[in-house]
Amino acid sequence: MIDQQQVAADWSARGFGCDLWVDPPGQRWEDFVHQQDELLMPVEGELEVEIDGRLHRPQIGEELLIPAGAQHSVRNIGNVTARWLYGYRRA
Repeated sequence: MIDQQQVAADWSARGFGCDLWVDPPGQRWEDFVHQQDELLMPVEGELEVEIDGRLHRPQIGEELLIPAGAQHSVRNIGNVTARWLYGYRRA
């Protein structure tokens, strides 16, 4: 089980926010670009993350950095609700 408060404290110390996102099976977020770095960590379910054309399938608790300016997509490829932590680098 992921300790969201511990992850939030760690990310905050590194200059990132931390929030929880919940997606139903099959949800797709396609072709986003942000002006700041983003961290993502699956908490439950199965995600596929595409960053500038490279596919990643982070495991539960595995942190993934999405660099500022990178085109990215996040897809719930599992049959259950996916929950994941995300946070943007604070300016």
